[in-house]
Amino acid sequence: MSHTVTTWHLHQTSREALSPTAEPPAEQGVRIVRSEVPAPEFSRFLYTAVGGDVLWTDRLEWPYARWAEHLAQPGTETWVAYERGTPAGFIELQAQPDGVVEIVYFGLLPAFRGRRIGGHLLGYGTARAWDLAERWPALPETTRVWLHTCSDDGPHARANYERRGFRLFRTEVTEEPVAEVADPWPGAGR
Repeated sequence: MSHTVTTWHLHQTSREALSPTAEPPAEQGVRIVRSEVPAPEFSRFLYTAVGGDVLWTDRLEWPYARWAEHLAQPGTETWVAYERGTPAGFIELQAQPDGVVEIVYFGLLPAFRGRRIGGHLLGYGTARAWDLAERWPALPETTRVWLHTCSDDGPHARANYERRGFRLFRTEVTEEPVAEVADPWPGAGR
């Protein structure tokens, strides 16, 4: 059994294209912090907690060593949004050749969606993509930031990216097997 999936590739080709959003109210206690120590356990937690209900499955089979190798690559960064000390979501950046930075993953845990955190995290994380070379001096200055989202992602994903100044540059339509929702609680009784 399959279903049709539309994948949209979006990008920014200048820092000036970024349109950040207002920060959540101070009383909400939201802060964004770079996870500077590569921790496969933490990254896998974020991946499964955010992607469990939107069909993120490509990294579920990764062993610990592959997570560690991925996170140790120069120019790979994870920025985490916290609400009053609790992880609310993350954005993962990865440097590519010629000053290109991909936003590989971005999202919020289900309990934190609709709380004015996503737009702020995306804007902040995109700004960090544009200044990535300042933290990684061996990398060239960023010339382009890109990402992709698809019809299996949240219903507001593409619009959020476009509000932050990303523009569509390619659309793909494919037939994909129907996947079960990834379970962020493996081994738990249902």
